[in-house]
Amino acid sequence: QVQLVESGGGLVQAGDSLRLSCAASGRTFSIYAAGWFRQAPGKEREFVAYIRWGGSPTYYADSGKGRFTIPRDNTNNTVYLQMNSLKPEDTAVSYCAVDREYGDYALAANYNYWGQGTLVTVSS
Repeated sequence: QVQLVESGGGLVQAGDSLRLSCAASGRTFSIYAAGWFRQAPGKEREFVAYIRWGGSPTYYADSGKGRFTIPRDNTNNTVYLQMNSLKPEDTAVSYCAVDREYGDYALAANYNYWGQGTLVTVSS
């Protein structure tokens, strides 16, 4: 089993930045890749960013390209989502997930383990 603990969400104004953290524990040696997803009220969970656990490749949804990055610190089994130039439409619960290996990296169903989510609220 892999456990994921997220942190870093909060209330910010448009144009601000946030860095979300996702600390992995348990069977971290088995992790193949990590992804970030988000879910706004009344919307389905959508893909945000992807990273192979070794650091590359990375992929980003069009919504975050040029604003978001997904750095990883392999010294403490933590993956981050760096969000810059935040917009009100970024308001959502953000989730990290791990262990996608086969299939579309942008599909939530292809990930085995999920964090509890952290709320990002962006005001105008």
